[in-house]
Amino acid sequence: MIERLRGIVGDKGLITDPAEMEPWLVDWRQRRRGRALAIVQPASTAEVSAVVALCAAEGQPVFPVGGNTGLCFGAVPDSGRSDKPGIVLSLRRMNRIRSVDRATGVATVDAGVVLGDLHNAAIEAGRQFPLHLGSEGSAQIGGLISTNAGGTGVVRYGPMRDLVAGLEVVLPDGRVLSDLAALRKDNTGYMLRHLFIGAEGTLGIVTGAALRLHPQTPNTAHAWVAVAEPAAAVALLAALQDRAGSYIQAFEMVSASQFELVRKHAERARFPFPEIPAWSVLIELGSEDATTALPAILEEVVGAALEAGEVLDAVIATSEQQAAEFWHLRHSVSEANRKEGMSITHDVAVRSSHVAPFIAAADKVAAERYPQAITEVVCHLGDGNVHYILMFTHEFWAALPDAEAFALEVERAIHDVAARFGGTFSAEHGVGRKLTEELARLADPLRYELMNKVKTLFDPQNLMNPGVLLAPGTA
Repeated sequence: MIERLRGIVGDKGLITDPAEMEPWLVDWRQRRRGRALAIVQPASTAEVSAVVALCAAEGQPVFPVGGNTGLCFGAVPDSGRSDKPGIVLSLRRMNRIRSVDRATGVATVDAGVVLGDLHNAAIEAGRQFPLHLGSEGSAQIGGLISTNAGGTGVVRYGPMRDLVAGLEVVLPDGRVLSDLAALRKDNTGYMLRHLFIGAEGTLGIVTGAALRLHPQTPNTAHAWVAVAEPAAAVALLAALQDRAGSYIQAFEMVSASQFELVRKHAERARFPFPEIPAWSVLIELGSEDATTALPAILEEVVGAALEAGEVLDAVIATSEQQAAEFWHLRHSVSEANRKEGMSITHDVAVRSSHVAPFIAAADKVAAERYPQAITEVVCHLGDGNVHYILMFTHEFWAALPDAEAFALEVERAIHDVAARFGGTFSAEHGVGRKLTEELARLADPLRYELMNKVKTLFDPQNLMNPGVLLAPGTA
């Protein structure tokens, strides 16, 4: 099998040495490890097609990996079979930006293109790709599509699903489905590409994508606002929507407990206030029109909230450097948590109007059941996505008789709170291997049944990322 793979991708495209394979087998937080026959790195869609066809013929599972920055173990290879461990498939050699169409606003790229490189290419063409997250220096387009990534700009531009105009996908039998026309209007039946967005590699391998670009917004304004409670932040969001709804590019809310860890662990952690507020709201407005007085709009809305007692304090950035410092702190959250301890990070979403009562209800559950934990909140308030985090010390975690069972217990407790508010337990991180039981437990039974039927239709041998998204034995 290895020699046949070598015949397809060459020596440059194959890693079999155990020491060299190791980084590909472990998730980025070093919490779960898998095993595989080899790491295979094709250099073209034709090579991906040949590799997948070979694996289909041999019954070897295929585990796709992007930048390996996921939080749900979706890129950890685990077939559950010693005779068929499968391969890890990386598209990092497929990193070509195929074209940038400025007039149409579409960039066509290989799936292995790193998000930061796409940002640069869009800027060179006078456009922007408006997906921004902390791992943009390593996250790859294929992985972002497969997990329907979100980030801070969803409030204005939507998640990855709204930014994908077309896909090229290698199906589980090796055939290539090409849909890269990127037409605004195409009413010719089922829009199949949407099945692969958020499918976490379980239906095929995304090898290329046509992505929607947007005009640049060189005119921006940024503010850091201190509020006493989440309800005040929700009120501020509504007021800003009334005045500048189409300009809101980011509206984030972070608890003091979370920013205390950032101050402890992050480099260049310069906060705008002497003391970290109980709740911080970070706002970004953007406009294509250089004459729009965005700082004045922020001053007007925030000033009215200050007078009404809904806002405690505020700083509006007076330079690009100060704005960059604001967002550096926001994007340092994941790394700070990784350094601090063992965090159970929930990725729930509720309506923005339900965020405050959800947090209050989750706080009550956490205090009653898990007093050992420090609770933190990182919230994309503009779209209702709440990362509710329980942080445990390494010592507490090491003493647990069954850490995985405990983690699932904690997750279920918070997910049940989200369900009470009509929310979801996975907003942008995906399901991976971590939350397959939760999907089976909380999804509408008919929806879950149909998802399994789609999986069986596309991948009857269950070779595409088996064990991810759908619970083993249900497809």
